[in-house]
Amino acid sequence: MNDRPSYGSVFFMFLRNSLVRDLSFRSNFWVECVSSLSWVIMNLGFYLLIFSYTNSIGNDTGWGKWEFFVFLATTLLVNSLVQMFFMPNIQEFSELIRTGKLDFALLKPIDTQFLISFEKVNWPSTANFLFGILLMSISLYQLTHRPNDPIELTVGMVAVYIVFLLCGVAILYSLMIVLAASSIWLGRNTSLYDFWFYITSFSRYPMEIYNAGSLGLTLKMIFTFAIPILIVVNVPARILAQPMGVDPTDKWLLSGYMIVATGLSLLFSRWVFKKSLKSYRSASS
Repeated sequence: MNDRPSYGSVFFMFLRNSLVRDLSFRSNFWVECVSSLSWVIMNLGFYLLIFSYTNSIGNDTGWGKWEFFVFLATTLLVNSLVQMFFMPNIQEFSELIRTGKLDFALLKPIDTQFLISFEKVNWPSTANFLFGILLMSISLYQLTHRPNDPIELTVGMVAVYIVFLLCGVAILYSLMIVLAASSIWLGRNTSLYDFWFYITSFSRYPMEIYNAGSLGLTLKMIFTFAIPILIVVNVPARILAQPMGVDPTDKWLLSGYMIVATGLSLLFSRWVFKKSLKSYRSASS
């Protein structure tokens, strides 16, 4: 008899329990949705203001107004998925270590990393996800119906886009797990969210803006190869916004690299997490 529960049924239970918990305080649920949407709409207004002064971000970069809004929508989709599934759990991980409640997670007949990654789901983040889909739909309509060089959108492009979108989520998740695992060695890591915000700021813009000067190129190399967060949004956004590509060779090389980087990131984060658990000393013992 197999005593281990089905991971699918456990994940569905986490989804259901989190939804029940969030809807138990409906006013708070809607306030969170409106609050996060307000920030997104203000951010969108900021970029609309920028594009009232210029037609593109940089000369010959291929990031015109609607191409960039595809990029922005991709950023929203990736970040909302991370905030929905992983952010509340990773923030909680430090407290589990400090209070000794990680002991209970270790005793459960299920993989500990799975448990601490998916136990809580932040349903209000679906508001940003849905807004991202709306912004993506409007942007793609504009790109496919423009008079000059309209983009021909295919099912294959959408499928590849979804694959690379999930790769981007997996890379960010791996980075979060590595940062969270450091809590076991540090005892408590309350700067996790701040560090996460600072480091992911580099992924919110097209990588072409780093092509100026030695400082820009250094940042581009570090955040593409050492910590691969620059490709998280850039690669999937290019699939839809620049199917012909400003530089097709560069685009497909980055796509291949992203597949490799995703696999290596997941393996490395898994290794760091298991290594950190070996150093865990229960706070209750």
